[in-house]
Amino acid sequence: MSVIREFVGQYRFLSNFWSCYIWYIDEWYPSVENAYQAAKMKHPTDRKAFVNIKASEAKKLGKILVMKPNWDELKLGVMHSLVLEKFKTHDDLRKRLAATEDAELQEGNWWGDRYWGTVNGEGENHLGKILMRVRDELR
Repeated sequence: MSVIREFVGQYRFLSNFWSCYIWYIDEWYPSVENAYQAAKMKHPTDRKAFVNIKASEAKKLGKILVMKPNWDELKLGVMHSLVLEKFKTHDDLRKRLAATEDAELQEGNWWGDRYWGTVNGEGENHLGKILMRVRDELR
């Protein structure tokens, strides 16, 4: 089995930072990252802050606004629904995901995220697992 170890180059589209509009609850967000950070918010009015900013800014903002108290219980399900929405909404991205065939997808990173990805091949790789699940679901 082949392994895609990082979401760079031709595989950058697998990243949650990839620019593509995602519908979540009542709004379009410019990336999965923006929608995910908005979903974390305890106060629904705070979600609007994630609509017109870059994914990198959304990640930073998501760390300082008030999160839902039960977010840890919800985050994997929310991430799955947002990633599924990304590939259901954008035909071109769905085809590119399908073209990864049965490759293992790892969100390899240098910033130390072993929950969503891997560092030097080590980590829980939840984003990679969600992407592989979505790929299977859309076949």
